[in-house]
Amino acid sequence: MAVTDLYNAEFMDHVSHPDYKYELEDADCTHEGVNPSCGDELRFQVKFADDGTIEEAAFTGHGCAISQASADIMSDLMIDKTPEQAIELCQLFMKMVRGEVSEDDPSLLALEDASILKDIAHMPARVKCAELAWRTLQEMLENR
Repeated sequence: MAVTDLYNAEFMDHVSHPDYKYELEDADCTHEGVNPSCGDELRFQVKFADDGTIEEAAFTGHGCAISQASADIMSDLMIDKTPEQAIELCQLFMKMVRGEVSEDDPSLLALEDASILKDIAHMPARVKCAELAWRTLQEMLENR
């Protein structure tokens, strides 16, 4: 796998023009995550709708292109999901980037645009970068 396979136009758009990188007013939950191996930091926030689904998601922080793109992609995916569905998606994503699930496994369709990060599985040093937002959200939802 070439690095250029990962750093495609879709990926770079999430880095250069993130839709979900902002401070969320009146967030129902906030959780901070840190990747100690590289110093990436993320603050993830969600607001819940009356039906208990995630109505809005946003993040702030700094880090490498992979952690920032991953956070933006994840934020979009989590809108309208229940906390249980969000946790399942986080677990599936982490299995994908760790190479614990086949790249052609049909369950990965649930990850939608996040599947563009599947090649991280071939870059072990970058797995924690990709996982940062997903781990942060999962911890937040499991401990709320």
